[in-house]
Amino acid sequence: VRGFLSEQEGLALFVAACQAGALGPVLEIGSWCGRSTIWLAQGARAAGTVVLALDHHRGSEEHQPGEMFHDPALVDADGKVDTLQEFRRNIARAGVEDHVIPIVASTEQVAAFLKPDLGMVFIDGGHSLAAALADWRTFGTRIVPGGTLAIHDVFPDASEGGQAPYTIWRLALASGLYVETGST
Repeated sequence: VRGFLSEQEGLALFVAACQAGALGPVLEIGSWCGRSTIWLAQGARAAGTVVLALDHHRGSEEHQPGEMFHDPALVDADGKVDTLQEFRRNIARAGVEDHVIPIVASTEQVAAFLKPDLGMVFIDGGHSLAAALADWRTFGTRIVPGGTLAIHDVFPDASEGGQAPYTIWRLALASGLYVETGST
């Protein structure tokens, strides 16, 4: 499955979804082609819940033509990035369709419709500061006590990337709502 998640990171998501999924559904922000979704869904299945896989499937800024992570195989007939078909195919092949509810929209579009009783939120959407802040501000406070907030691509050193995810990670800790329990 195309993606940017290591096996070690996937296993950490699986374990987190197994534990936090017992408290409520798992929300994934940024599904891309389903690599992380599959790990989360396997954990959600074990916990008896589902993954709400939120993605507009048009790619983040770094996936657009001319950018570092652009993949021409994921461009539709209109010349736009479109990962939805690949995502659906991968979820089906992995046998986790019954534990994944795809939501094809932006964070802002679904903000008013998702209840604040999530067991886990995994933020891996757009990596611009505006996108990461929108994800954090919208869903960072909708996790039940004892639940899990996971953020992908957190790098304190700007030369490694991940400054927007690092910023929202710092905001989460500063909020007093979360304590760091580990990183992968």
